[in-house]
Amino acid sequence: MNPKQIVKSLKTVIKAKQPTFLWGPPGVGKSQVVRQAASELLYDLIDLRAILLDPVDLRGLPKISGKVASWCSPSFLPSEGRGILFLDELNAAPPLVQAACYQLILDRKIGEYELPDGWVVIAAGNRDSDKAVTHKMPSALANRFVHLDFEVSIEDWLEWGRENKVSEEILAFIRFRPNLLHDFDPQRQEKAFPSPRSWEFVSKMISAGLDNEIEYELIKGTVGEGAAAEFCGFCRIYKNIPDPEDVLNSPEDVAIPDDPATVYALCESVASKASSERAENIMTFASRLPVEFGVLLVRNAVRKERSIVKSQGFERWATANSDILV
Repeated sequence: MNPKQIVKSLKTVIKAKQPTFLWGPPGVGKSQVVRQAASELLYDLIDLRAILLDPVDLRGLPKISGKVASWCSPSFLPSEGRGILFLDELNAAPPLVQAACYQLILDRKIGEYELPDGWVVIAAGNRDSDKAVTHKMPSALANRFVHLDFEVSIEDWLEWGRENKVSEEILAFIRFRPNLLHDFDPQRQEKAFPSPRSWEFVSKMISAGLDNEIEYELIKGTVGEGAAAEFCGFCRIYKNIPDPEDVLNSPEDVAIPDDPATVYALCESVASKASSERAENIMTFASRLPVEFGVLLVRNAVRKERSIVKSQGFERWATANSDILV
């Protein structure tokens, strides 16, 4: 399931209070979609890393009152309201910790603690095939979950990237080389590899300011050697593309680059400046591009500013390209 489908599914199972387990390779954004579902439902979120827990942590500590012993529940478990108790990396936790989760997941209580009515348990973990640190989940525990398989979606991530201010050059590069959004092979045993999470890290470093002397080494240490080499080469092209402001001010006069990678970068850059006031100029420039790049520019611009579809320029462009858009 792609991220949007995962979020929709989570919102359904959360309302039904049905425990759910998200399966997926490292770095694809499993915890991110759980946070998104919680935000959209206006639910609280408690994120527990199961791998960091000991078996006694969930039950708490005993105390003696007179001749009777009772358990003091840990402060990190919710006591009121509504929300998601997220057990991340559950299948990486030792079997005894997983066993401690049985009663909490199935019966919504453990020892003397009871999960409030407004809370639901969601868990996540890597697949055994990913060669990550995992322990086989007992069938008794697995049977207590709805299981959802997380798949990387290029379009979903690009949309998320635009909304979360991921750098324009990364968005342009991933659109040009979509296979490098997530390139994980457990057999290679790489320290760094490209993933949605690691590209977000690169974007943060770019925003912080990368010195040319260390740029490649930092990016290589984040997304791996091959992806870093391609991205740094793409960035050298990206830095030399026409100024998008010049394109929007003189859409009929700006020279169109011959190199496809440069045109990809230019389309991403121009689309990021889209507004209703600039709709006509954007459509004028799109009509000059090879049709596949024109579609790319218009699609990205409309995602940035929906009102563009109401412009006369869009109507003319859509009519001229009706055979492609059908």
